[in-house]
Order: sequence, then structure tokens, then C-alpha cells
Amino acid sequence: MRIVIAEDSAVVRAGLAEILADSGHAVVAAIGNAEDLLAAVDEHHPDATVVDVRMPPSYTDEGLRAAIAIRRDHPKTGVLVFSQYIETRYTAELLGAASGGGAAGVGYLLKDRVADVEEFVEALSRVAAGGTALDPEVVTQLLALMAEGRSNAAIAGILVVSERSVEKHVGNIFSKLGLPPSDADHRRVLAVLRYLES
Repeated sequence: MRIVIAEDSAVVRAGLAEILADSGHAVVAAIGNAEDLLAAVDEHHPDATVVDVRMPPSYTDEGLRAAIAIRRDHPKTGVLVFSQYIETRYTAELLGAASGGGAAGVGYLLKDRVADVEEFVEALSRVAAGGTALDPEVVTQLLALMAEGRSNAAIAGILVVSERSVEKHVGNIFSKLGLPPSDADHRRVLAVLRYLES
């Protein structure tokens, strides 16, 4: 796997590069800001990127916005957001930004909840292969809005994304939970219940 790492902490960046190299992968660029991330992806066309949410200059959401741009402009490049923070405002857009609108090839993991190196490398490999790797806490934040009974339009307004992005993501949730369209059932309620049971 060819990988670009975007992490503002030099120590974490070096650690990730060493972990991935030790696992037999090629880190083609390891950089500390979103602007350089976009340039590195344009140059190297990696299989996957590891992206922190908060990077210079404002340390707010530069990394996540860059991840969305990569999903849009390089749909074959897997994007794994790896952060201490859940930034719900852009997460639904990240999951819906790929060509075709699915969540394939994307992940969002919380740094303090990854149990071991193997789990991280496996998640990144899954994302590079077109799969998903979502921390349950991230999914909980998005499903909470559905559980509140919010419409797609209301969720779009809260998350500041298009209603179409919300529709695609809700459709992905139904699909992953095995909830086909039905006149007899309310899929939004069933999705929340099934998630809470798991």
C-alpha cells in the first residue's frame, strides 16, 4: 500500500510512518498541514491517506475539509481520518463525498480508542480496498440526530451539508443494517434500535 500521512504532531507523524513501514507499506509522504496533503495526493496518487482533523493554520477542521476534497477529487484514494476529535459538522459530508455517494473507502477512527497497531493497520488496509472503518462513537453522533426524530432536511441544516448527502448516508446506514424499503416498518426507528442493540 502507498500511503500519505497528514498529521501536525511531528512525533505522531513519525510514529505512524514507522508503524506502516514496519507493516510492509510505503509511506510516500508524511506532512504536517492540509495544503501539503492535497499537493502530496495530487503528486503521488496514494492508495490511502491518514488525516488528522485539526491542522495548521487555525487548528480547527482543515484536515477534515482536505479529506472531503480528496474523496471528491481522488475517489480511488482511501481516506482514514485519525483524530482525537469527532467533528460532526463535516462527517456526513465526508461519508457522502465519494463519486457515487457511498461511504466506501473512508474511515474515521478516534486515536484514544484504537486498541493496537494491528487494528489500525487492518482498518487502513480495509479503507484502501474500498471498505469502511468507522468508530462506533462517530456513528453514534450521526445516528443521534436520527433518534431525535430529525428529518433529512433538519439533519442537513444541523450538520451544514446538503440534504442529498444526508439522504445518501441514511441510505448507507439502512443498507449496512439490512433494512430494505418497507411499507410495514419505519426504517429510521429500526436503524436506531438495531444500532443500540449491537
